[in-house]
Amino acid sequence: MFEYLNGLITTVTPSYIVVDVKGVGYKVQVANPYRYEENQEARVYVEQVVRDNEQSLYGFYDLNEKNIFLHLISVSGIGPKSALAILAGQDLQGLIHAIENDDVKYLTKFPKIGKKTAQQIILDLSGKFTAEGQMTLGEAPVEFSTGGNQELEDGLAALESLGYSTREIGKIKTQLEKEHLKSADEYLRAGLKLLSK
Repeated sequence: MFEYLNGLITTVTPSYIVVDVKGVGYKVQVANPYRYEENQEARVYVEQVVRDNEQSLYGFYDLNEKNIFLHLISVSGIGPKSALAILAGQDLQGLIHAIENDDVKYLTKFPKIGKKTAQQIILDLSGKFTAEGQMTLGEAPVEFSTGGNQELEDGLAALESLGYSTREIGKIKTQLEKEHLKSADEYLRAGLKLLSK
């Protein structure tokens, strides 16, 4: 139904953004909300997903990211939230490489992706990305005590909204506290790297 929204980003939370398009605020769930800045104009590519009891808008930074999302949700066992969690790492080349090279271990590092689902991703999507020339590329949040570091707190909340458990996030929190990064986006990316090791 929708291809993209051009508007003002009025709200950025750990799991979604709000895009104001001529006075209408669209709540859009995105892989990494901190790629967007409040009070900045942006184009957000979107996909509307309709389920039995909900309608949601999922947003993407570019068309390539949206296309990969659509491929992922076509796989049995992969829902929109799992697909967003996979996209959050922003290593689309690494993802495609893993699919093309039967790298089950890489895929099982994402939240809620077990060995069987990883094998299904490979089975369903192997060959599709190279054929299309695409190689160019919840629940209430748990409060984490971060000593007043709002950026780190937001980064950890974003990780949780992607499906990582409190235990998993707790394991990397101390390492992230030592990083002294400047933004929630940087903490989210650093956290994703640590969680994928």
